[in-house]
Amino acid sequence: MKRYPVYSVQNFSCNDIHRDFYVNTFKEHLKSHSFIEEPHRHDSYLMVFFTKGSGQHEVDFDQFEIKKGSLFVLQPGQMHHWNLSEDIEGFVIIFSQELYNLYFGQKNINEYNFYHSIHNRPEMVFEENQIPKIQPYFDLLIQENNQENKYQLDKMLNLLDCIHIEIARKYNETYSHQAHSYNIKIDKFEILLEQYFREEKLPSFYAEKLNITLKHLNRICNEILQKTATEVITDRVVLEIKRMLIDKQLAVNEVAFKVGYEDYSYFSRFFKKQTGLSPTEFRNVK
Repeated sequence: MKRYPVYSVQNFSCNDIHRDFYVNTFKEHLKSHSFIEEPHRHDSYLMVFFTKGSGQHEVDFDQFEIKKGSLFVLQPGQMHHWNLSEDIEGFVIIFSQELYNLYFGQKNINEYNFYHSIHNRPEMVFEENQIPKIQPYFDLLIQENNQENKYQLDKMLNLLDCIHIEIARKYNETYSHQAHSYNIKIDKFEILLEQYFREEKLPSFYAEKLNITLKHLNRICNEILQKTATEVITDRVVLEIKRMLIDKQLAVNEVAFKVGYEDYSYFSRFFKKQTGLSPTEFRNVK
C-alpha cells in the first residue's frame, strides 16, 4: 500500500547553519523538489506565497484555487499537494516550531490564530493593492538568505515575523470575529480538542473542562465558527480519520481503534454519514 511521506525542514535545506529554516523562490524550489507535487505532509510549518501563475492546491481534502496573491499557511501534519501552471512564481518558507519559539522566547507561534486548526482556513488572498505590504519581506528574506552576514538568522526570523504580522492584520480584517472576546475560550477549546478528541467526543466534556455550560460553549462556537460544538468535534475526528485512511499505514479497523471507536460497524456508519463514503471506499478513491 502507498504511504504518504512526511518531510522535515532538513529534506529541503542543506545549510547546516539554518537547518530548521528554509526559504526559497518557488521557481528555484521546484527545480530540486519536484516531488512536492505529490500528496505529503510536513512536520514543520509551511508558508507559500504565489506572485504569478495559477493552479489548484488541496489542503486536508479542501480545494483552493491558486492565483496571484494567494498565500497559504500550513501547520505540522496537514496533508497537501498541488497542480501548478508552468509560469508559477512565488516564495516558500519552511521552519520548525522549536526554532521560532526558542528565538522569540515568551512569544509562541500558536499565538497567531491563522495557524489554528479549529478555524481551518489555510488560505489568504492578498489583493493587488495589498501585495506591496507583504512581498518586500519575502524579497528581503531571499536576499538575506543568499548572503553571509553577521546576525543573518536573527534578521531572517524577524523578517518572518513581519510577514506573520501582516498576515495577522489581513486575517483580522477578513475574519473580524477574531477580535471577539470569545476567542480566548475558542483557543482553549482547540487545545483541549487536540489533546482529547480521540477519547472524548461529547461536547459536555469540553464545556466542563472550560468551566462553562454546554449552552455557552455552543453559543461561542456558533458565534465564532458558525458551527455547534458537536460539529467542531466531529470535523476534527473526521479529518484525522481521512488523514490516516489515505496515509495507508494502518488497516481500516486499526484506524477506527486509533480514533476511539471499538465498534467497527459504528465507526463505519459514522464516517459514511459524514462523508457519503465508507472508510474503505474513501481509501480506494484517494
